[in-house]
Amino acid sequence: MISGEMLFDEAHMWVRVEDEDTAVMGLSDYAQDMLGEIIFVELPEEGAALTRGDACGTVESVKSVEDLLAPASGEVARVNEEVLDAPETINQDPHGDGWLLEVKLEDPAELDSLMTEDEYESYLDTMEGDRDDDDDEEF
Repeated sequence: MISGEMLFDEAHMWVRVEDEDTAVMGLSDYAQDMLGEIIFVELPEEGAALTRGDACGTVESVKSVEDLLAPASGEVARVNEEVLDAPETINQDPHGDGWLLEVKLEDPAELDSLMTEDEYESYLDTMEGDRDDDDDEEF
C-alpha cells in the first residue's frame, strides 16, 4: 500500500494511508454532494473499535441522516474536532480539512479490497446510470 494513496469503498468513504498501520478516513466528495448541506456529524470517541462495514457515526444534512460505515477495522486514534464544530467543512473540503477519523488499522490487508480513485470514478459512472432509473435513491 502506497502512503498517501486514496482508496474508496462502496459506502462512499475514503481512506488515505498515512503509514503501514495508520489511515485517515472521510466522506467522499460524491457523498457530500449527494447529501447537500451537512449540518451535524456524530463520530466515535478516540479509542473506539471500528469494524469494517459497521456504522461508525452519522452525518446529518438538510436532506437526510445517514450512517457512516467504516471502510476498515481498527482503533480510532484521533477524531477531527473541526468537523464536529463546523460540519460544513466536509462540504467545503471532503478530501482535505473535512477528514473524519484517523485510525490505527487492525489489518492493513483489508484495504486491498477497496477501490482506487479511477475504479471509484468508474463505479460512480455505473451508479449514475442506475440513478437515472431511480431518482428517489439516496447515495
